[in-house]
Amino acid sequence: MAQFLEFFHHHVYLFVALGVLLVLFLANELHGHLSGGVRLGPIEAVRLINDREPLVIDVRAPADYKKGHLLNAVNLPLAKLEERIGELAKERQRPVLVYCALGGAALEAAQKLRKLGFVEVYPLRGGLNGWLNSNLPVTSK
Repeated sequence: MAQFLEFFHHHVYLFVALGVLLVLFLANELHGHLSGGVRLGPIEAVRLINDREPLVIDVRAPADYKKGHLLNAVNLPLAKLEERIGELAKERQRPVLVYCALGGAALEAAQKLRKLGFVEVYPLRGGLNGWLNSNLPVTSK
């Protein structure tokens, strides 16, 4: 214990930096839960797709969607989400996995979908880039 106190005394700035990083990490996680609900990582998204067959929505531009997207994904660009939501009206009780390129637009889309009556909406953490970095497949068909 004496060695720990001596180490702490000689490296106070390291412990302050650690404390600040922990507070920032917790604040980021809390903000994500309050604003965008539960965000799924690629592995959790695969589990959701396999177990519950969610509606998968790609909110990127159509040109990006054509280059590659998740299997069975529907392309509803974020800018046109509210005007095209009627196409999915019967799917409101089904779980929804929404993604974009990096994950930021998916949070915004998830908020809009919840306001439009979708019960269970999950943004994909890291977006399509996170999906690809996990070596998961995409399709261009």
